[in-house]
Amino acid sequence: MGHIDVNRVSFHLPDGRPLLADITFRVGDGDRVALVGPNGAGKTTLTRVITQEIAAHAGAVTHSGRVGVMSQFVGGYRDGRTVRDLLVSVSPLGIREAARKIEASELSLMERDSYEEQMAYAQALADWAEVGGYEQETHWDVVTIAALGVPWEKAQFRSVDTLSGGEQKRLVLETLLRGQDDVLVLDEPDNYLDVPGKEWLEDQLLKTDKSILIISHDRELLSRVPTRMVTLEPGAAGATAWTYTGTYTTYDEAREQRNERLEERRRRWDEEHTKIKDLVVMYRMKAKYNSDMASRLRAAESRLQRFLEVGPPEAIPIPQKMRLRLEGGRTAKRAVVAKDVELTGLMKPFSSEIWFGERVGVLGSNGSGKSHFLRLLACGGTDPEAEHQPVSTIRPEPVEHGGRVQLGSRVRPGWFAQTHQHASLKGRSLLDILHRGDEHRAGRDREEAGRALDRYGLAKSAEQPFESLSGGQQARFQVLLLELSGATLLLLDEPTDNLDLYSVEALEQALSTFEGTVVSVTHDRWFAKGFDRFLVFGEDGRVRESTEPVWDEGRVRRAR
Repeated sequence: MGHIDVNRVSFHLPDGRPLLADITFRVGDGDRVALVGPNGAGKTTLTRVITQEIAAHAGAVTHSGRVGVMSQFVGGYRDGRTVRDLLVSVSPLGIREAARKIEASELSLMERDSYEEQMAYAQALADWAEVGGYEQETHWDVVTIAALGVPWEKAQFRSVDTLSGGEQKRLVLETLLRGQDDVLVLDEPDNYLDVPGKEWLEDQLLKTDKSILIISHDRELLSRVPTRMVTLEPGAAGATAWTYTGTYTTYDEAREQRNERLEERRRRWDEEHTKIKDLVVMYRMKAKYNSDMASRLRAAESRLQRFLEVGPPEAIPIPQKMRLRLEGGRTAKRAVVAKDVELTGLMKPFSSEIWFGERVGVLGSNGSGKSHFLRLLACGGTDPEAEHQPVSTIRPEPVEHGGRVQLGSRVRPGWFAQTHQHASLKGRSLLDILHRGDEHRAGRDREEAGRALDRYGLAKSAEQPFESLSGGQQARFQVLLLELSGATLLLLDEPTDNLDLYSVEALEQALSTFEGTVVSVTHDRWFAKGFDRFLVFGEDGRVRESTEPVWDEGRVRRAR
């Protein structure tokens, strides 16, 4: 068992702006603590401070036991590393150093097969044995069989490029959860996982006796797993921390009650402040004409000084402002008609109709063809007419298919892409993109563009290039482009993956009033509750319809 104590940690950005201010909380033995907060509040920076990757500018972090870390970026590796490299990277320091020595010795031995190099290689192997490297390989054998169904001997040199993001996540999670670490720091471990993977993760976190600090925006996970939630709340002097004992199920209500208490305390403090200042002014006026009032004036001034030294109560957190205006417009009753549609190698022919105003969720396992189907709609379907061309700056690649997909009149598809990797936006600032406009979206002057960015919490990033934004900021900007482009058919591919809780709630509110049709691929169980019906893409290539979100496609087959 182990623990983490974060004691009055502060951190400022390279340009001097405060990011974290006096952060204090504890992850006790066996605790499961969720760290939440808006995009950009400093969650990932705080975890880097906790894991000693960077140093705080004030305060201290102490811990007991061994600490294992999962980076936010696991799941998106496409850099040529192997399964062995991936698992070594999340191993204890001694294993990492011994593995580097073996690799360096093997390279040297290939270049110069001398006695010295042979002895160095033998020493590297001895060091590997001494730090428990062979025992670690036995552990990795269990991990690769559990995550990939392949023993370590066959899996270790496999390129992670051949693994899905979910498989990469599962590998790292298996090795950390089954390993010897006492404390785990997990940054967005549920991203890239499909729903069975998310449910597996939640079950493992509930079973383990390790102490857990987890960053997540998945509301179902936050409703099941944490024993406490720590919220980073942005402020002018940097983000502060509020600790709530409980899960997301009661979080919103508790947060609202807390803010009401803070507001009431501040009101009373302001009233008392005004009362004492008025008292000082009164005695100061009287002391001019009555020397007997001098002592009372000094007493009042001392009282005011003590009052100000204590200072005001905790400030009310700065409210997160996300004002989305997805308006849409009337279209034909049949927004989408799909007849015998087939994506070769992914799905068997199916037919379906999507009606104006419907909210349709597209569910299924990774690689089942969901995103391809959404991209086919984003292209305007089969032989699209001019009015069905995508309205977004982001242009989808064509999708080869059989059968026919036809969009109804006045249906203008707007596509939210999962990867955020868009050549048309790369190298351009947000202001430039909004200022120039495109064939569907009118250009806007600097002031108007600034107001639009401010509504999405992006005003401070106006001059940044799109690719330099965080995943959450890129997601919000994509939604803004959809708003400005006048789409009447929203095609959303995992829109909540990188959004914080506040942004997701704002998106849900905007979708509830959107006049148009919404089709969304999602693994977000909470988000899916707002949809009317679902297309479930099965592992057998068949597409089935359901009136409820079904994450186990076998249940759909049994129900039919």
